Amino acid sequence: MNIDKQLIEAVVLDWAGTVVDYGSVAPTSIFVEAFKQAYDFELSLDEARIPMGMGKWDHIQALGKIESVDQRWRAQFGEPMSDAIVDQIYATFMPLQKAKVADYSDPIPGALAFINELKAMGIKIGSCSGYPREVMEILVKAAAAKGYSPDHYVASDEIAAGSRPGPWMALQNVIELGIMDVGRVIKFDDSAPGIVEGKNAGMWTIGLSLSGNAVGLTLAEWQAQSPAQQAELKAKAVAELEGAGAHYVVDDLASARAAVEAIGERIRQGERPA
Repeated sequence: MNIDKQLIEAVVLDWAGTVVDYGSVAPTSIFVEAFKQAYDFELSLDEARIPMGMGKWDHIQALGKIESVDQRWRAQFGEPMSDAIVDQIYATFMPLQKAKVADYSDPIPGALAFINELKAMGIKIGSCSGYPREVMEILVKAAAAKGYSPDHYVASDEIAAGSRPGPWMALQNVIELGIMDVGRVIKFDDSAPGIVEGKNAGMWTIGLSLSGNAVGLTLAEWQAQSPAQQAELKAKAVAELEGAGAHYVVDDLASARAAVEAIGERIRQGERPA
């Protein structure tokens, strides 16, 4: 890449499905397990993925409002899911997530090389996640042992205003990293709420279609798909991320160089993210 750090001051990266945990598997499977343990309620993996990118308490609350989940919940318990029930499921979710998150800390292929290129050009590396702080502390330590240490990270429960799709976690990175212009920052994410977060923060956004929640398969599962299946899954993921407003959609971080260069050129010409 040939990018002037005066054009792009920083990037803000999501974690699961963007830098680590190909397929964003860790949070999804734990949601299913938490509903089962707390209330003996069957939640599907596809349902668990729908609100992905939100803070985890908000994610559980959003799951209860999905029509298919709400119908089954009312049929099983005779009433809608209340905030008190969300609290109980969240309390079950947290220790399960803390126990498992380090197991899903392997960097996505090509991600570290891309990030190290950005660092070598003087571009700062921010990050944020739907995980709360106590989970992030475990993940950050595990990822550092495998070569990934951003300049800053923000957890979903650290911002009083809330989490995604609001802009606050992304903007907290701007503050902590000393960035002068949000229009010279790129937000990378594999989920629609994360893309909207970046848009709301006034940043450029790049969606990642294959490595994260939009497809939702591990690397081995993805490679096992037929070309036709891969094309169908990718088209759906691209549509989802473009529909959220992503300026560019690429397969993964390893495929993002051309998009970053294109954003740099648009900034050079005086364009700002809309």
